[in-house]
Amino acid sequence: MSKQRKTIDSELAAWINKQRVFFVATAPLSPTGHINASPKGGEAFRMLGPLEVAYQDYTGSGAETAAHLRENGRIMIMFCAFDGPPKIVRLHGHGTVITPSDDRFPEYSSRFPANPGTRAFVHVAVHRVSDSCGYSVPLYDFRSHRDTLDRWAANKGSEKLKSYRAANNQNSIDGLPAFNSDA
Repeated sequence: MSKQRKTIDSELAAWINKQRVFFVATAPLSPTGHINASPKGGEAFRMLGPLEVAYQDYTGSGAETAAHLRENGRIMIMFCAFDGPPKIVRLHGHGTVITPSDDRFPEYSSRFPANPGTRAFVHVAVHRVSDSCGYSVPLYDFRSHRDTLDRWAANKGSEKLKSYRAANNQNSIDGLPAFNSDA
């Protein structure tokens, strides 16, 4: 049974900041649309307040999260303890995509490590915080973060990344608008 919390208190924030991976889930309004779940890692997550978080969104092969957020804003971020005591934390909220053309982009850029593949930031106004046991989550030993995406983005350079995003990130697999060609 999950336990609902009023906010992300300092103890929970410290636990979240120790996790090396998190998962983002979104869905379109259409009942025939594709639900999306994406793993994220690295230094991409930030606590901004007791009910406010953000993460750095890197260039990828798809743009489902951005498309779903533009359509309806619904998002859930999940953390699982893969070491230490078992625990799962879910943050439900309303997400907003902050692209380079947004006036807030420089402010968000200053909160995260520079990364050549950054295409946006996702800001989440959290309205539900819950945790549950996580007894069935397996134990894993962390070795390191992968640098493959970072190297890929650095090798492409900014102009080829813009072209890649224009070709691959403008729409979701269901045809919903995701990123403009300026992202």
